[in-house]
Amino acid sequence: MELSAHLPALIVIIPLLAAPLCVLFDHPRAAWFISLLSAMFCFFAAIGMMQMLLNVDALSYPMGGWLAPLGIELRIDTLGLLLLLILSASASVILFFALHSVEHEIDRRQQPMFYAALMLVLAGLIGITVTGDAFNIFVFLEISSLATYALISMGRDRRALNASFQYLIMGTIGATFILIGIGFMYVMTGTLNIQDLAQRLPEVSDTKAIKAAFAFVTVGLGLKAAMFPLHWWLPNAYAHSPSVVSAFLAATATKVAVYVLIRFLLSLYGVQYSLGALPFDKLLMFLGAVGVLAGSLVAVFQNNIKRILAYSSIAQIGYILLAIGLASQPGITAALLHLFNHALIKGTLFLALGAVSFSMASVRLTELSGFGKAMPLTMAAFVIGGLSLIGVPGTTGFISKWYLVTALLEASLWPLALLVLAASVLALVYIGRVIEVAYYRPLAPERQHKQVPLTMHAGLWVLALSNLYFGFNTELSVGLSSLAVNQLIGFAP
Repeated sequence: MELSAHLPALIVIIPLLAAPLCVLFDHPRAAWFISLLSAMFCFFAAIGMMQMLLNVDALSYPMGGWLAPLGIELRIDTLGLLLLLILSASASVILFFALHSVEHEIDRRQQPMFYAALMLVLAGLIGITVTGDAFNIFVFLEISSLATYALISMGRDRRALNASFQYLIMGTIGATFILIGIGFMYVMTGTLNIQDLAQRLPEVSDTKAIKAAFAFVTVGLGLKAAMFPLHWWLPNAYAHSPSVVSAFLAATATKVAVYVLIRFLLSLYGVQYSLGALPFDKLLMFLGAVGVLAGSLVAVFQNNIKRILAYSSIAQIGYILLAIGLASQPGITAALLHLFNHALIKGTLFLALGAVSFSMASVRLTELSGFGKAMPLTMAAFVIGGLSLIGVPGTTGFISKWYLVTALLEASLWPLALLVLAASVLALVYIGRVIEVAYYRPLAPERQHKQVPLTMHAGLWVLALSNLYFGFNTELSVGLSSLAVNQLIGFAP
């Protein structure tokens, strides 16, 4: 059998094997190189599977040769492929950036453990994406979560420990809720295979156990995705973790939680039940709208730029939930499109902050007067990411908001369309605050700054230019999102 036939399994196994190798070699540069090679393998594997999906609707890989539903199946369709591209590309670029950033922020003795934990997070997130088994979603979720708690705790001050503990408590509650929901579904159907569950659930969909399972799973995933008002762990986790961790989590972790929510709502329960028979569509739209407004407003008043972007992420998750709640082809297409585009946006912004932290040893606005003049390349990349976050034409953020506003207007929900535009104005305010401090205030003559290494600039600018490229060429992002929606809810292309 050709190697390509095993790519669905290898894309999980390679980062899992890389984690202990990082520890065994016990050398910072060796651990970084192993991690980078692993992430790049995952990226090229995802591209290889994209070519394979041109001929089939989904790739199925039975573990151990045991066919589903009796055996454990790895299954990759267009939606899963979209997430794999986000995860593997983000990991590759961020790890390229990580070499000097990690050396600057993490004690040398801890660096091999840092990269090992990062590989476990990547393996867990990819495992969640490719598994066709509901229980293994929980297993991979715990692998990624436990490693994430360790990564956050490696931040430079003691507040990182508190942030990690808060995330541990909230994450444990979320995982417990998810496990309870999966347990209810198994008791009522006798299967854990997602494809098999989707066929058996309609027979028992009116039972209290299945409705309770729906509630437990959605609340658990809401915690993991930082859905308003279950978002309290996110600002501290992003603000106090190492720069590489902030960038990786912002680009990937919440996206995977939203992916699982979409998978449960559309693949498992079905759009007619989850967003039709149940009033969950209205609840999603309400929570999404409040999240957009609250996250944007709070971001305006932050002084720590990481916290500005963290609260902005809560607003961006609100956009996605708002789009899902429309329960329409344009709405869900907008949601998937923003999953892709927001990963590029926040990856760019947090890597730019990582470079600022490396050079200026701070990310607080009050301590960064004139830093745009001292770091013109870094700040230029930040401006590109900021313009994309606002939704300026020619950037990925504009494409997302165009599709979302169009979907809202098609549904005659013009007040929500105005809310999206108002939130964009608020984004202009909080991104404008950073630009004003960077360019229009004098650089203190006594302020010391280090030169940012080329590898950090290279990783940062790959993502920054991607914001522009995918703002004009939408064939991949819109094409995959549209095809995934067609497969999920059965609309004709």
